[in-house]
Amino acid sequence: MRVVDNLSIVIPVYNSERTLPVLVSQLVQILPTLSSFYEVILVNDGSRDCSWEVICALAEEYDWLHGINLMRNYGQHNALLCGIRAARYDVILTMDDDLQNPPEEIQQLLKKLIEGYDVVYGTPHTEQHGFWRDAASQITKLALQSVMGADIARKVSAFRAFRSHLRDAFSEYRSPFLCLDVLLTWGTTRFAAIVVRQDQRKLGKSNYNFIKLFTHALNMMTGFGTLPLRIASLVGFAFTFFGMGVLIYVVGRYFLLGYSVPGFPFLASITAIFAGAQLFSLGIIGEYLARMHFRSMEKPPYAAIGRTSRRTVKDSIVINKAITP
Repeated sequence: MRVVDNLSIVIPVYNSERTLPVLVSQLVQILPTLSSFYEVILVNDGSRDCSWEVICALAEEYDWLHGINLMRNYGQHNALLCGIRAARYDVILTMDDDLQNPPEEIQQLLKKLIEGYDVVYGTPHTEQHGFWRDAASQITKLALQSVMGADIARKVSAFRAFRSHLRDAFSEYRSPFLCLDVLLTWGTTRFAAIVVRQDQRKLGKSNYNFIKLFTHALNMMTGFGTLPLRIASLVGFAFTFFGMGVLIYVVGRYFLLGYSVPGFPFLASITAIFAGAQLFSLGIIGEYLARMHFRSMEKPPYAAIGRTSRRTVKDSIVINKAITP
């Protein structure tokens, strides 16, 4: 018995010419057991290898496989948004192209989804990265938790299944800075997570490192929440009280002992502390102003240069606006 009536699988692709044929061959075996109607959408996110040529070849072989070629590398979440908006079916599943998400585990996510949830994450038993990558992942999840306001943020992964009607909540979203997991919270609060198997990466290496994950965390906090502004306000209040304490100490010392605190180093250090607090606050405000600037330019989250499927293998129409469902 099939788990759902119809299913769209969206996979962002970046430099995966060697893993795509293996991944699709695995999906060929599992998809007929999951749904009566299904499609796989491969979004080429500006790959530097021959990934697009591989996608075109696969699209010629399978009529349920479609490809979208982005003009340049926009990022994983931007590529996912493009594929999600192009998906046709009621249930959408996203997964990576690195063979670490076994297609056999898709069934577990779908079974959990039909229990009444809108979003289900497949959380691996253990993180299989290096120390710095794991540390950056934890920072990202903490940032995501502050934005989502839910404990499920600690279990978020790229292996997720959700109902397609949720995209109506962010159909008008146009900013180049985005986080799919935050956008999903705009449409529902019914989240769940299950533990799934995660295989070791056999080919290539991860495109995420500590710097990229930290930047992603910063983008989430400044793009979807006000926590950094609150931190800046708290820092300002804290140093204001600190300055008042120093003033009371200096004045009290003068009246009690007849002389003030001597030395230029003391005054210089106090000035440096206050200057640092001010620059920190201005930097956070600048991050928010930068995002307002990009939104005022109406810079799109992605732009596609072409599509491919068995019906339109050589389509090279330039799409200048977001693909709508």
